Amino acid sequence: MEIWVNPACSKCRSAVKMLDEAGSEYTIRRYLEDPPTAVELERVLTRLGLEPWDITRTQEKVAKELGLSKWPKDSASRDRWIEALVADPILIQRPIITADDGTAVVGRSEEAVRKVL
Repeated sequence: MEIWVNPACSKCRSAVKMLDEAGSEYTIRRYLEDPPTAVELERVLTRLGLEPWDITRTQEKVAKELGLSKWPKDSASRDRWIEALVADPILIQRPIITADDGTAVVGRSEEAVRKVL
């Protein structure tokens, strides 16, 4: 299992605590320091069953600077969204947990984290 975290994020710290309490084995990826590649992000999106705009933090300063709220959310624009997330990983919603069984969640709630335990 791998969890993408920003150590400054309370939701990330909460998810890590839940994994620890459950005795889970996992690897922490500080995705701001070790950003995912476009291929990695594509794989995670497939596992999540989501589109890049679904995991984009649109309230971040850089999102507003890029005007992401006005970007089209369609298949023709998908690569553009992925490129933006790769270029500015602060835009990626967190934490993202990928389990060894192929499941993945955006672990912003206790229920979501429990899905991978």
